[in-house]
Amino acid sequence: MNDATLTAARAFPTLREALAVWFRIGCLSFGGPAAQIALMHREVVDQRAWVSERRFLHALNFCMLLPGPEAQQLATYLGWLMHGVRGGLAAGLLFILPGALVMLVLSSIYAVAGDVPLVAALFFGLKCAVLVVVVEALIRVARRALKGRAAVVLAVLAFVALFAFSVPFPVVVLAAALVGYLAPGHFSAGGHGAANGDRPALLDALLEADPGRIGRLTAAARQAGLVAIAVWLVPVVLLVAIDAPGVWAQIALFFSKMAVVTFGGAYAVLAYVAQEAVERQGWLTAADMLAGLGLAETTPGPLILVLQFVGFLAGFAEGGLAAGMLGAGLTLLVTFAPCFAWIFLGAPFVERLHGARKLAGALAAVTASVVGVIANLALWFGLRVLFSELAVVTFGPVTLDLPVPASVDPAALVLALFAAALLFALKQGIVRTLGASALAGLALRAVF
Repeated sequence: MNDATLTAARAFPTLREALAVWFRIGCLSFGGPAAQIALMHREVVDQRAWVSERRFLHALNFCMLLPGPEAQQLATYLGWLMHGVRGGLAAGLLFILPGALVMLVLSSIYAVAGDVPLVAALFFGLKCAVLVVVVEALIRVARRALKGRAAVVLAVLAFVALFAFSVPFPVVVLAAALVGYLAPGHFSAGGHGAANGDRPALLDALLEADPGRIGRLTAAARQAGLVAIAVWLVPVVLLVAIDAPGVWAQIALFFSKMAVVTFGGAYAVLAYVAQEAVERQGWLTAADMLAGLGLAETTPGPLILVLQFVGFLAGFAEGGLAAGMLGAGLTLLVTFAPCFAWIFLGAPFVERLHGARKLAGALAAVTASVVGVIANLALWFGLRVLFSELAVVTFGPVTLDLPVPASVDPAALVLALFAAALLFALKQGIVRTLGASALAGLALRAVF
């Protein structure tokens, strides 16, 4: 080890020092992927200079190509880059566990006492606010993703395919990726390009002084990736062999499928999850799904933790509280084990992926189609929050859910407008908006 390497190694944070920061990020990661990525950037780039701006964005581009929560995968990737497999596991798990524990407690309260008037009133206000949060996410993603006419057209086509023709969500995402891959010049990757003016960073100094470091980390990463796949698939295969067509096999298979099609973040897949879990599986109602999203919005960690809520209610319906916890645990396992596999298996090739023009076009096209997916989600939720009755209109291959005007819920409309005022006009942020809306729901139910 030469003098430059020794100097960089001495200044580099230990795994124990990094653990404290990853735990802090996991506890404070409210507000969805954009806020979580911004928090991570502030902690590891701005405040501590562990990672350079350019390397941070380089890792983010790779994570945006993968199914699953990009913020959690970014933490895993950076943790691996800094401290190998142990660092990646620590960063990824600490990003998940605080929110998962909170969600487990809230899911239990909802399942046991959700029909108690006090609790029901709180969740009613929460559901109305979630509709506004989804609309805000739609606007935010649209501003970032719709760069040019082709992106706008793709977003509109994705919305129409989902809302009017009931095209399966994975088909929409894969079609968008294919379009972007074949015509990369028509799509812009938006704000995830190269950074301007990198500042010196400890990781970059270490890698420059020790060019063989990534190579030495590669073998262990590949082994960890294969172990993660085994941890994911072996329980699924066993449950299907033992329990099919029981609820545990259904949970394992359904959320495993979600793990490989969740491109574009939690909002992009929620419409598909809601339709499958509510309308086909019957594990929960649309109102339950909205409440779950509200809970996920108010807890730290990735928004995809709403799947844990769905798995909990599926298990709870099967056998009570203990079964609900088992359902939640099984959902977490099959949702996040693949995330670690994608990072550990793909990280050694990230440099090659980062420079691929066609892959960048595919990513940008998927991001554009996600706007249409979120628009469909907002409409699906909005119809069910604001109206108690829907009319199904079918002509040819087109099937539309249209509201019955006389069934509008005035209290839900008032709460949704109240949440919109807090979030858009008063800039109160997601957590405050959800909290105030829950209290407002309580007040409205007390009066009416």
